[in-house]
Amino acid sequence: MGFFDFMTKEIAIDLGTANTLIIYNDKIVVDNPSIVARNIKSGKIIAVGKEAALMQGKTHENIQTIRPLKDGVIADFEAAEQMIQEFIKLIPPFRKRFFSPKLKMVICIPSGITEVEKRAVRDSAEKVNASDVYLIHEPMAAAIGMGIDIQKPQGNMIIDIGGGTTEIAVIALSGIAVKKSIKIAGDVFNDDIVYYMRTKHNLYIGERMAEQIKIEVGSALDELENPPEDFPVQGRDLITGKPKEVVVNYKEIAKALDKSLIRIKDGIIETLSMTPPELSADIYKSGLYLAGGGSLLRGLDKRISEATGLPVHIGEDPLRAVIRGTGAVLKDFDKYKAVLLR
Repeated sequence: MGFFDFMTKEIAIDLGTANTLIIYNDKIVVDNPSIVARNIKSGKIIAVGKEAALMQGKTHENIQTIRPLKDGVIADFEAAEQMIQEFIKLIPPFRKRFFSPKLKMVICIPSGITEVEKRAVRDSAEKVNASDVYLIHEPMAAAIGMGIDIQKPQGNMIIDIGGGTTEIAVIALSGIAVKKSIKIAGDVFNDDIVYYMRTKHNLYIGERMAEQIKIEVGSALDELENPPEDFPVQGRDLITGKPKEVVVNYKEIAKALDKSLIRIKDGIIETLSMTPPELSADIYKSGLYLAGGGSLLRGLDKRISEATGLPVHIGEDPLRAVIRGTGAVLKDFDKYKAVLLR
């Protein structure tokens, strides 16, 4: 190992639409919302991550909150670059440094990403001093993070429901045999809830409140064995313009999310229909694997199981399955070299 190898630091990044996670030295050192707050007059970033998320929907004309990623890819190049830079500064050993170290990065990306979008991710990484940039598809990283042996000649179907996209992939022999990327995921669920509250209750709510509703009473089924308690929702009355509170239950939210969940179900069935028969036989035995924050929606595993007739497994800590897998690739680089895109 030469001097410059010693100076290079290795990090794994899950650059998600909703959250960005970073692994350094086998530990998750950054877990923050993918959002920045910018001063419009000066153009300077005044907050990132959790601090910026608190400002969302509460800013005045001089401050703008930006989510640099949309549908799993970079939508605002400059904001994404600044956000990554600020998150890297949060890594404890990097805080005391006078200069930025050279970085070797493994970054996960959606399976349906275009070459132009891949270039945008690489360019953003290179701007923050990355000398080596490797990309890995999200469903592949999720499979590794859930402990699936991706190198075996055995088919496994992964469904990763993130913030911007739902990634469906059949994995075998360190490769993706069949894949489908749907732009229906956590953000669309939030939009569905905002629309439902507006049309059914004449209540105007923001994105943060919609996210809270999804967490507290979100459901994929209108009949649950252990239903959550009803949740009070505050917003603005569209008729009077006054602040108002409405109590909602999980059955209402199941109704609000129904159309989006049907599209995800259709995507899963379509992917199964494109799967070669030998891999289909494997999937029949092993079932389907759910990862990502969307998999935490109450009753979603049961709904998918009923639609496909297959057992559905939710990985341990599904929210972090992708970053755990990306970190595992970084740790055992030679073993997983075949799954990386240079």
